[in-house]
Amino acid sequence: MKKAIYTLAFICALYSCKTTQTSEKAQPVIASIDLVNIVEDKVSVTVDPDRFTTENTTFYIPKTVPGTYSIDNYGKFIENFKALDYDGNELEFEKIDDNSWTIPNAANLDKVSYQVNDTYDIEGEEGVFSPSGTNIEAGENFMLNLHGFVGYFENEQEEAYRLEIKRPHGLIPGTALSKTVAASDNMEFKEDIYSLSRYFEVIDNPIMYAKPDTTSFMVEGMEVLINVYSPNEVYTSESIKPGIQEMISAQKRFLGEVDNTGKYAILLYLSDSEKQDARGFGALEHHTSTVVVLPESMQPDQLQKTMTDVVSHEFFHILTPLNVHSEEVHYFDYNDPKMSQHLWMYEGVTEYFANLFQINQELIEKQDFYDRISEKIKTAQQFDDTMPFTEMSKNILEDPYKNSYYNVYQKGALIGMALDIRLRELSDGEMGILDLMKALSDKYGMDKPFKDDELFDDIVELTYPELRTFLETYVSGTTPIPYNEFFAKVGLEESETEINTGYFIKGQTPYIDGDPAKGELFFRKNIQFNSFLQELDVKGGDVIKTVNNEKYNIQNVYNLIMTAESWEQGEEVSFVVMRDGKELELTATTAQPTDTDTTITEKSLPESSEEVKLRNAWLKG
Repeated sequence: MKKAIYTLAFICALYSCKTTQTSEKAQPVIASIDLVNIVEDKVSVTVDPDRFTTENTTFYIPKTVPGTYSIDNYGKFIENFKALDYDGNELEFEKIDDNSWTIPNAANLDKVSYQVNDTYDIEGEEGVFSPSGTNIEAGENFMLNLHGFVGYFENEQEEAYRLEIKRPHGLIPGTALSKTVAASDNMEFKEDIYSLSRYFEVIDNPIMYAKPDTTSFMVEGMEVLINVYSPNEVYTSESIKPGIQEMISAQKRFLGEVDNTGKYAILLYLSDSEKQDARGFGALEHHTSTVVVLPESMQPDQLQKTMTDVVSHEFFHILTPLNVHSEEVHYFDYNDPKMSQHLWMYEGVTEYFANLFQINQELIEKQDFYDRISEKIKTAQQFDDTMPFTEMSKNILEDPYKNSYYNVYQKGALIGMALDIRLRELSDGEMGILDLMKALSDKYGMDKPFKDDELFDDIVELTYPELRTFLETYVSGTTPIPYNEFFAKVGLEESETEINTGYFIKGQTPYIDGDPAKGELFFRKNIQFNSFLQELDVKGGDVIKTVNNEKYNIQNVYNLIMTAESWEQGEEVSFVVMRDGKELELTATTAQPTDTDTTITEKSLPESSEEVKLRNAWLKG
């Protein structure tokens, strides 16, 4: 899930593109990573292909990767690139752009070598979302999102890879991968060796090296691994386990017969707010694992709730895009990506499931679920509600569409909700969107993509003709979803009420935001502030400099939120903000912040009513 939380997909050039190998059984591409001999906070990497028969070749580091929906240019973090012949001599090469190097004398090429910088200790992380970023902390922690370390040669994405990683004795790998052979061992280091069938499997299997802190459990035949890095030892894998076990057990019950993952790894990196460290909090999904980055300063109940929301979203990606995806996703081009029209399904429906299963499995109350839907409606309405979702999705990497990405998790989820209710209505409660996704998964699956322009046809074929009108009106069309019409079908209505909020957050909606590039915190625009912030007289766009003489920025924003929770009633607080280039001091007296809110509530209807029956089918399946 991105901003919050981001996910993954599939790739690969066609097998027929393989033209460079000279032997019947080619050697794998050997990628070697040295985590022992760290030089100036950089990791040395070599990538050794089989012999080339072409006159030249190009080596690539990904420009973007599945699930991030952003251009990150991981090649920016590569230094001291060298192309070496079989005698160890340097060959000429030309750097084409941040992410590609062309080598003209390919027949003499033995391997390439380079050094990798990490993203976590760079101010603003160069815009890279932390769960898709990298960390290098010698002898302490290595977050190997392998697209940041290992590249590929032109037309060789389908070649087998052998991954060889030297690591210090005190660190162990957290990964869903199984070693090809037992780790080799000597006095100075251990070596882990993994065999992978193609480049996609390399980037689809992150590895986190850290001091041993791992636990596991079984859920209906699936092994779940939890690996935790907590720099100040605030949390352990055992402390995280109960909430994760309850959550994934509930998800497996919700999914029913969907069972395509024998092992699943959760790699949790907890960021230290007292130093330069990861600040893009959320997760990125993979076939059999997810990388989660959260602040170590979170309170236990907050961490558990966030892990439930974040990891459950990532886990539900086993439905889509992992099992239901288009050709644009399946044959993903890391350096010239073509995007699919269907982010409403990949991310939106996944986000909807991450909320629906919690009410379905009684992890939350119904009103909690309604409140979450209400918040998504209000957030979605801050975006252009007439922008066709398919058009936005197809152009998500470009202006002005990329600024609407966060809406994928808001209106995208609401599309899933409305489609679910419509399906239940048409089927007299018998069929919902989970049934649709299972049917699509059966028709396609992990290795068979659909054609992007034919998905609506597939959905109509598997369900009802009336759904074509829904999809063409609310997904590819410009008509806003009439939420109240859908709520009326299930006996719900909207009403105004006064609610308590936090000082800086209402439910899941923050009143403040941050600029990763500048490191600044600011009050959001186009949002109604709570009673405390109104008394303080803040304006949207005000940049927070200090609170009670303590400096705050994006690096220690969670310290601010935690500190505010301990404020006593009647305490005077002082803010210094920048507004239109001028520094202002604002003061207010603390009191329980309140806000007016539009909430969704149940109408008073008899249990035998059609609306209540449909609601029960919707929420309880």
